[in-house]
Amino acid sequence: MPSEGRCWETLQALRSSDKGRLSYHRDWLLRGEDVLEECMSLPKLSSYSGWVVDHVLPHTQENPPSSETSASSRSTSTLDQPSCVPRSPGRTPAFSPSSSATPDGAEGKHESQHTEPMVLQSSRGVKVEGCIRMYELVHRMRGTEGLRQWQEEQERKVRALSEMASEQLKRFDERKELKHHKEFQDLREVMEKSSREALGHQEKLKAEHRHRAKILNLKLREAEQQRLKQVEQERLRREEGQVRLRSLYALQEEVLHLNQQLDASEPHRDALKLDLSAFRTRGNQLCGLVSGIIRATSENGFPTAEDQAVAERALQEMRDLLTSLQQEIAKACEAKRRQDEEVAHKKRQESKMQQGPEVPRETPAPSQGLGGKQNEDLQVKVQDSTMQWYQQLQDASSQCVLAFEELTNSKDSQAKKIKMDLQKAATIPVSQISTIAGSKLKEIFDKIHSLLSGKPVQCGGRSVSVTLNPQGLDFVQYKLAEKFVKQGEEEVASHHEAAFPIAVVASGIWELHPRVGDLILAHLHRKCPYSVPFYPAFKEGMALEDYQRMLGYQVKDSKMEQQDNFLKRMSGMIRLYAAIIQLRWPYGSRQEVHPHGLNHGWRWLAQILNTEPLSDVTATLLFDFLEVCGNALMKQYQVQFWKMILLIKEDYFPRCPSHSSTPWHFSWGRGLGSTHPA
Repeated sequence: MPSEGRCWETLQALRSSDKGRLSYHRDWLLRGEDVLEECMSLPKLSSYSGWVVDHVLPHTQENPPSSETSASSRSTSTLDQPSCVPRSPGRTPAFSPSSSATPDGAEGKHESQHTEPMVLQSSRGVKVEGCIRMYELVHRMRGTEGLRQWQEEQERKVRALSEMASEQLKRFDERKELKHHKEFQDLREVMEKSSREALGHQEKLKAEHRHRAKILNLKLREAEQQRLKQVEQERLRREEGQVRLRSLYALQEEVLHLNQQLDASEPHRDALKLDLSAFRTRGNQLCGLVSGIIRATSENGFPTAEDQAVAERALQEMRDLLTSLQQEIAKACEAKRRQDEEVAHKKRQESKMQQGPEVPRETPAPSQGLGGKQNEDLQVKVQDSTMQWYQQLQDASSQCVLAFEELTNSKDSQAKKIKMDLQKAATIPVSQISTIAGSKLKEIFDKIHSLLSGKPVQCGGRSVSVTLNPQGLDFVQYKLAEKFVKQGEEEVASHHEAAFPIAVVASGIWELHPRVGDLILAHLHRKCPYSVPFYPAFKEGMALEDYQRMLGYQVKDSKMEQQDNFLKRMSGMIRLYAAIIQLRWPYGSRQEVHPHGLNHGWRWLAQILNTEPLSDVTATLLFDFLEVCGNALMKQYQVQFWKMILLIKEDYFPRCPSHSSTPWHFSWGRGLGSTHPA
């Protein structure tokens, strides 16, 4: 700034002036020795005396202050005379700072004139020194007074500025407070307005909510009523279905009974020379129709009214058929009676014409060939070798169960998890086998084979292996065999064509893992003892439920399952067994012998024909067995097979109970031809 530059110039000029270059020694009183020396020595002027005499005194005499006029006049009167002021050469620069500043050197010459010390009287030196001190004091007082006045002026200005700033700050605070008050008022008005709007909107929402709640409550009540109505309809439908199902069973029983009555008319065929094959064929067709309806309803749920109507029409047709048959038989009997009466009348007339009566010859008794065969007793107890084989398989199964008993009864969470994973890995692939599996059969077979071989397989997104537990292999083999038999009991029983894909996989696993095959036989013999064949005998002290279970029946809550369901399960397991003995895994080694081939099927057939037949069971199992593997047995044994078929027809059929519900009258050629697997 310009003012700042002028201040520095002023200070520099003052510093370069003569007075600014003077050196004052104000601490002479502190030097006691010098004071004593001055008292003892001649009085001398101060080093400033010459400068004061030369510069200050002339100016003070020209402009004497009003307060010091008398004193300065007295001092100047005493100094009018020339005097000598002692100066020391070394102190010359100190009291004459302007000597170097004068370019012409006048001052240097003036000072050089006073290089010699001048001896003055003591009183004069004191006066000069006093004048110097007085001058300094006056100058200091003036400076102090000026400074004080300047400070007071500055303080007044600062106070004025402070008061003005304070007033301005107050006005600013007032304006700010007023602005804040206005903003607060505006904000409060806005908030009150928004609050009123929010309350109005809330009331509107509450009203809408109440309205919607009423609507939802109405809809919920309607839905609940609809659900209850559906539940009631479902209950009524089930009850109606149960009634229809019981009615169908009653219709089937009556149809079978009427069909037996049709079969009972066989003796009239030869006696009356009637052709009753059309009646029997139609009766068998009607029985098959009713059985098919019941089989379809057992798979799909409950029978419909249409199914019941069809069954009732079949029953009515069966009744009409039986009525027609009885009418035909009655007509034939009446015609035969009339014919016999005519023949007898003719004979009586002829005998009257003769001369003497002749003794009539007795007619020979009918041939007892077939009757004699029927009277022969068949075996009731199974052969000892077969029982030993059966017992060995059951013992092997029991040992396998004991081998993984620790894994089954373990309470460790990790062991339980491993057990569940192994069971899923063993049973799920078998459940996936069906008639429409196609190329997936090889994938399922490879997965089961890898699991039994100790390789890891994927199940449920996790890797599973029998090596995770020492008892894992025994557990998997047992569960796998159990699942194969269960598929025959359930899947094959409902869908006969499923026996072949399940059997081909089981046969391939049996060939690579013989222990699994033994466990399959053990499970099969336990659930279906007729596959041995073995007819358990009732022992004294045995509970009826236990005996029923030994026969293969399922007993739940002291109630034995119905005969139709029992025969259906036995049929499924025998069909699976008949398919296993004739099929082999197509991707395996053909050089090795089948682990359980057709020779076992021939043995089973021979032993069952040497055993006394049971009601319903024997006929059903023979029918299912021959329908599945009869074609393979015919190709294998040829003439011997046909001999056995002839034996069944002529000798074994008559031994079967007449109330058997199995339709035996079928075409053998068509039956055997249809058993060959596709």
